[in-house]
Amino acid sequence: MNHDEFVNEVMRRGKDLYRDMPWRINFKPYYVLVSEMMLQQTQVERVIPKFESFILAFPNIESLAKASLADVLREWQGLGYNRRAKYLHETAKMIVANGKFPHRQKELVVLPGVGKNTAGAILAYAYNQPAIFVETNIRAVYIGHFFAKKNDVDDSSIRELLEQTIDKKHPREFYWALMDYGTWLKKQGVQPGQSRHYKKQVPLKGSIREVRGQIVRILSHGDITQDALYKKLQADHRFDAALAGLIKDGLVEETRKKLHLTK
Repeated sequence: MNHDEFVNEVMRRGKDLYRDMPWRINFKPYYVLVSEMMLQQTQVERVIPKFESFILAFPNIESLAKASLADVLREWQGLGYNRRAKYLHETAKMIVANGKFPHRQKELVVLPGVGKNTAGAILAYAYNQPAIFVETNIRAVYIGHFFAKKNDVDDSSIRELLEQTIDKKHPREFYWALMDYGTWLKKQGVQPGQSRHYKKQVPLKGSIREVRGQIVRILSHGDITQDALYKKLQADHRFDAALAGLIKDGLVEETRKKLHLTK
């Protein structure tokens, strides 16, 4: 399959497998930013309802920047990885302080929680720029077509092919097609483990991350002493590490011997 045939196949598959998402209907930069931060390590099906409720609470970047971190964390409930909410909140404040939404990669990558891939996604989806970025669904498509019998595929090889095949006239639609086609391919057995950069997500059950989420959930309803929190959780050996991590990350504070979400 040559490059033109590959592009035609991707676009055809993308049309057949297209998934409606609110940030595809309205792809203004703020919506794309929120969706991309939410989609990090979280499936689309879980993100859509949270995105919709989050946008109702914070309809624009100015309202998000003005909100307290505690309110942002409450709206984030159910997504996990609460540091992403903090990064998003800090990013909103930085963008509002700067007076405009950045539209170049070097301006985007300095924002909290926005790496090269997230920056590339914002450029492609919000501004329809042919930015190059690689994530798990994109890997699935290129591995499935060009590296089906190879293991330990490096992202640099995928990036090189992506640069050669990206539809420069319609990068937004091309990436949508890659995402939807890649999701389908993974369900058919294309293994992301063939990628050198694939990292299997640690199960939530039994992890410190699980307890972190439980602590944030309880604190979203009000202040509580550490002893009362421990009892309410019926906590185990993970509690101390989970709480210490939340405090270190700036998500939880203690005032007058009561724990609360950071204001």
